[in-house]
Formats: sequence, structure tokens, C-alpha cells
Amino acid sequence: MALLSIENLEVSYGLIRAIKGISLKVNEGEIVSLIGANGAGKTTTMHALCNLLPKQNGRVVFDGTDITNMPAHQLVPLGISQVPEGRRIFGELTVAENLRLGAYTRHSKQEYAETVARIYERFPILRERSRQIAGTLSGGEQQMLAMSRALMAHPRLLLLDEPSMGLSPLYVSEVFDMIRKIREDGTTILLVEQNAKKALSISDRAYVLEIGRITRSGTGAELLADDAIRRAYLGD
Repeated sequence: MALLSIENLEVSYGLIRAIKGISLKVNEGEIVSLIGANGAGKTTTMHALCNLLPKQNGRVVFDGTDITNMPAHQLVPLGISQVPEGRRIFGELTVAENLRLGAYTRHSKQEYAETVARIYERFPILRERSRQIAGTLSGGEQQMLAMSRALMAHPRLLLLDEPSMGLSPLYVSEVFDMIRKIREDGTTILLVEQNAKKALSISDRAYVLEIGRITRSGTGAELLADDAIRRAYLGD
């Protein structure tokens, strides 16, 4: 059974149908990517999945529980964390304070301390900058913080929305290495990403979204080798 299942999702902005009946699934332990051009509906899909936008139709099921109309704040305790487009860290708080806010659903002090220790072990730069105001970090460091903050809740499913946006090539590579390691640690990932080549290279499976419709799907390797995908999204 899929950990996450989206069935016939439809989302509109007024009279404009942004998402036109898409269906996809994410199995436990997978990295699944949703790729497409700007305006294809990738972020809209993510927002609707998290109930930040109303749905006109469709059903969303997480681990057997219907979350179609569940309030967004109830998804984190259920096991879903999102890293939104643009990172959305708390820029006036320190790195350590941002991490603490990510753990607001966890009530064990020992568990919190152990989780922070693991985060700092994996990302020593965050330990070094733990007392630094988060808004003064570089873009790449802020992305590491945003992803680490989401991991503080111990999610089973991590939703990543354009994690490489605005980053230098060096930090893009680091972020995708981080995504791989998160999956190796046992977290399932749904990745929305405009950098199709990088996304497909780490994905078990992927879907191509074009103007609100899924037009292709397959393994990451299959889509990387698809001539039409290469011409449209990979610059080949």
C-alpha cells in the first residue's frame, strides 16, 4: 500500500483550473519527484496536498488515513513535514531557535536533545552557527536549516518544494546529497523541483506535470533517458 496516495486532485483559482485531475502515489522509502516547467502546477499541488489551498475534487490518503480535508496543523503530528518554497525560516530567530520550533510536536526533552545532536553531527555548520541569527545565513545554509527544522518532527514523509531554488551550484549538489541521506535514514520524500536533471538522478520514480496534468511517469532512470524529456527539461 502506498504511504501517500493522491487521487483525481483538482484545484482552481477562480475560473482557472490549475490542477486538472491528477493522481500519483508515493511508496514508503521512495524518493518521488514531480517535475515540470514554471506554472505547471507543482507548488499548487503541494499546497493542496497540505490543505493550504482548497480542493475542488479529489482525495488524499496518508498511511491509510484520509487527510483530504484535515487542517494543515494536524499533518505534522501525523507524520508529514513540509519544507516550503523559499525556505521560510524564521529570520529574526537563531539557528537553534528555528530547530526548537521544528520540534513543537515532540515533548520528550531527551528525544529533542538526541535529535538536535544528530542534526548537528550531520550538518556541523549548523552547530557552529547555532547562536547566529538565521536571516544572516547564506542561501545554502538557510536551506539546510529549513530541511533540518522539518526533520526535527521525525516525519515519515518529507515534502520538499523547490529546495535548490536560488542556490549556487555547490550548494545545489550539497542539498541533493542531503536529500539522498535523509532517505537513507528512512524518511520517504516527495520532491517538487525545477532542476529536473538533479531530481531525476536521485528519484526512484517521477511524474511530469504540464499545465495541470500529469503527462508522463516512470522511474527516474527511464525519464532521464527519454528523448522528449531530455529536450524539454534537461537542456539536451
